[in-house]
Amino acid sequence: MAVGVQSHWFSVGSLVSWGKSGVGVVATQSFVNPAYGPKGLELMEKGKSATAALKQLIAEDEGRAYRQVAFLDTRGNTSAYTGENCVESAMHHSAENFSVQANMMLNDDVIPAMKKAYKENVELPLAERVVKTLQAAEAAGGDIRGRQSAALIVVGPEKVQNSWEDKKIDLRVDDHAEPLKELERLLKVARAYEFMNKGDLAMEEENVDEALKQYSKAEELFPENLEMRYWKAIALANNSRIEEALPIFRKIFKENDNWREMTTRLPASGLLNISEEDLNRIVN
Repeated sequence: MAVGVQSHWFSVGSLVSWGKSGVGVVATQSFVNPAYGPKGLELMEKGKSATAALKQLIAEDEGRAYRQVAFLDTRGNTSAYTGENCVESAMHHSAENFSVQANMMLNDDVIPAMKKAYKENVELPLAERVVKTLQAAEAAGGDIRGRQSAALIVVGPEKVQNSWEDKKIDLRVDDHAEPLKELERLLKVARAYEFMNKGDLAMEEENVDEALKQYSKAEELFPENLEMRYWKAIALANNSRIEEALPIFRKIFKENDNWREMTTRLPASGLLNISEEDLNRIVN
């Protein structure tokens, strides 16, 4: 489950997007009442459907005429509300498994464009699919005021034991001239680091071949990043492929010599298991 948002407002992700794995997601918009986020998640976690939870909170909100809110629960139920005092163009479309909504739009083309983009990009991973939907909204006219910030969260279908595992994707662009472009870039970086994390886990398990595979995938997505190139070189060295690793180390040290010192520290941590001779070849 995911929430994606763009707005001409600073740090929109700190107010609009809410989610909890195994429970649901909430987007609370327009003249934002952030209480819809935690309260909505609490109600859905207690067993209320998205429709029942949103209906209850709308009834309790004296400022409901200015709100725009959407809920999605783990069963694919969606419910959305657009108050009569939301600034036009303001509307929403809810269907099974997804909802799109917007206010203060330049025109009435935005919601149809979002709906179309979400349906047409079914082959993409959810996060990338949501970004495409936001891009379609912007292309159709977007916020009449312009753009300033964006955010994207993704949570899982099952509850998690550890709070730090709750969000699979958690990205915010708080202030940027092109927030969706930056959000798309950050998502690509996040995907690269997913491979990096898998590589690190493989290194912990002393599975150098798997680590090398994961680090290579990360480098493909983010080739200019020294960190990703470096750990690929370390994996090559650990796999007795020093000749392949040497030119990579050489280029990295040329760009930032601190990585040379870093390399001398790895054997003591068990992260670089090579002979003293090979270590000298690398650092010298």
